[in-house]
Amino acid sequence: MTQNNQGDQNAKILLAEDDNDMRRFLVKALQNAGFEVISYDNGLSAYQRLREEPFQLLLTDIVMPEMDGIELARRAAELDPDIKIMFITGFAAVALNADSTAPKHAKVLSKPIHLRDLVNEVHKILAVAA
Repeated sequence: MTQNNQGDQNAKILLAEDDNDMRRFLVKALQNAGFEVISYDNGLSAYQRLREEPFQLLLTDIVMPEMDGIELARRAAELDPDIKIMFITGFAAVALNADSTAPKHAKVLSKPIHLRDLVNEVHKILAVAA
């Protein structure tokens, strides 16, 4: 029996989150769900990695030092128009107002987030790409 579901299994996710505990928590949940996760504690380092190799999904906090998540997402979309973008933030209302420069197709999840919800949303956004 062959599966033709190349969509989200083994998808590479780039995670940018400056809160160490939250970052570890997210990495573990996503790895347990079968994803390959590379994580950074700031947007600038994450952006430099994006320039080196392709990722299917950028999962980023919005408020971070050096480069915020919105700027990171904007630059990621310039590098790869097909990359999926998901924000995780405690500031969802502030996050994507009408004049935001964030990519319009980005998904926003509010903290605190349940891991099951996160994994479900990641599967959904990647399934659309498949």
